[in-house]
Amino acid sequence: MIFRYFRNRRRRKYLAELVSIRRAGDDLFSESQRAEFDRILADLKTEKDPVQAVKTAEKRMEKISLPWNTSSLRNLLDLFLVVGAVAFGIRGLYFQPFRIPTSSMQPTLYGIHYQESDAEANRIQKKLPGLLRPLFFANTRARAVVTAPGMLDPNSLRHESGAVFDRTAFLIGGKSYSLPGDPVKVADYARLDPAREYKPGDVLADGYVSLGDHLFVERFSLYLVPPRRGEVIVFTTPGLADPDGTPLEVTSGHYYIKRLAALPGDTVKIVDNQLYVRPAGESRFVRAQDLSPRFSRIYSGKGGYQGHASGMGMEDIASGKEYTVPAGRYFMLGDNSRFSKDSRFFGTVPRHNLVGRAFLTFWPFSRRWGLVDRQAPLDVPTGAPGLATFPVMYKQ
Repeated sequence: MIFRYFRNRRRRKYLAELVSIRRAGDDLFSESQRAEFDRILADLKTEKDPVQAVKTAEKRMEKISLPWNTSSLRNLLDLFLVVGAVAFGIRGLYFQPFRIPTSSMQPTLYGIHYQESDAEANRIQKKLPGLLRPLFFANTRARAVVTAPGMLDPNSLRHESGAVFDRTAFLIGGKSYSLPGDPVKVADYARLDPAREYKPGDVLADGYVSLGDHLFVERFSLYLVPPRRGEVIVFTTPGLADPDGTPLEVTSGHYYIKRLAALPGDTVKIVDNQLYVRPAGESRFVRAQDLSPRFSRIYSGKGGYQGHASGMGMEDIASGKEYTVPAGRYFMLGDNSRFSKDSRFFGTVPRHNLVGRAFLTFWPFSRRWGLVDRQAPLDVPTGAPGLATFPVMYKQ
């Protein structure tokens, strides 16, 4: 009895495997293949010698099997489909990756930017082997030293597109130089000045240019908890336009990231670089930082934070004029407001444009790595602005 059980064990196992293949591949076999498959199963069950039954079934299966292993490959494809569906579901419903495109949210979040050689991020990088630095910090070297005396030729600045980093070429004293970044960014961090007489040995740049912060945007909670003042929000730009009527999607892209400064029904004004808000139903204006502590760092005067620039954008809020946010819309401002295109220019953002809350910076591994909007300002005075941002930001 025991001997017969073990002799039949292989037949039972192979029979179960064939039944699984038959069911999984039902829509892939031709009618004749299905008929032959069913005969093989019937003979496998009724053959008296279980060992011979399996051998015969295997030979017959070789003649009708599909050109790939139905069981293993189909199961593998099913696994990939399930994993892919879960991944895309998480991306679509919960966490969406997003790259900061510009400097408008610095120093809270960085787009492509220059870092001085003694910046905090570079002190961390120096502890890593050279090959790991670009992987962990997403940057490239930016160094140029003047080799011949002369003046900058302002007409020589030439934008060169690259696979990862764009570059800008220019001439000083007839000699050619090239640095990573677009012309405005390079002119800013290299302090290019057409009126300056450059001398050999003058250092134009000695640092790195980073690809900027990559983060996850949390989408689901907006359906449960309404947007709140001071939160960093990602939104889409359809329906929004520059003051001249050009759609933002054309000039700036599909996604924007800003800080939510005022809610529907709030009245706002900016006086002497200070944002004031009169909440809906209230009778007096209060400072933004008194309504939400998230604004406190923006008015610290440190690390690149400079308040909210007045006299820029729409006439309604320029020079202290009041503006009331319409129902169902939100007033958005960049933290680097002197260099930010935001609701002062394109108006308020409809609720249906909101994508989600900025949640976690996952790359590169700078001081901003981790939960968004958690770092205190760098303890350095913000100082005066440059061409594209505040030079103090190059230290972080």
